[in-house]
Amino acid sequence: MAGTAVLLHGCQRPAPPPPPPAPPPYNVSLSMKELMGHVVDPGAWAFWRASGTVTTETGEQSLTPTTEQGWETAESGAAQIAEAGNLLLLPGRKRDDGDWATFARTLSRQGLEAKAAVEARDTRRMFESGAAIYQTCTGCHAKYVMPYLPPPSGKPTPLPDWPGDVKARQQRFQSQGKPAT
Repeated sequence: MAGTAVLLHGCQRPAPPPPPPAPPPYNVSLSMKELMGHVVDPGAWAFWRASGTVTTETGEQSLTPTTEQGWETAESGAAQIAEAGNLLLLPGRKRDDGDWATFARTLSRQGLEAKAAVEARDTRRMFESGAAIYQTCTGCHAKYVMPYLPPPSGKPTPLPDWPGDVKARQQRFQSQGKPAT
């Protein structure tokens, strides 16, 4: 009887292989350079171009929006900044649970503060939140970008170049003095 049980056990089909793992519920295929060039920077610049003043040889010019479209552009930029902080925390993008996560969460919180300032049409809060966002960005870049650039050769080392379409919009903006759209 025991021999029959062993014989029958040996005739059973092997267990099917486990199913492949489900794909992640999100896609992080954009490189960090593309994420910064297509999402973070355009949002930040849309917001920064709507707050503070610019001083030139001809005097001081306010950057405060004067149209509903201008206010909407500033608000959309702030919302992009808030969501960019979340994108930087996704697995596959997050560099560590320490400073990286702190910078990303701070950026998200500051983006929401900037959005609230735009909604309130509070130009002073817009300027202050824009400065805070700038400090967060430069702090993160000091830790996660600058140390990985090639060593200096006596000349300033430029940051890596942006994707071609982003660079073209930046050049159009600089040559025309208009938003890069």
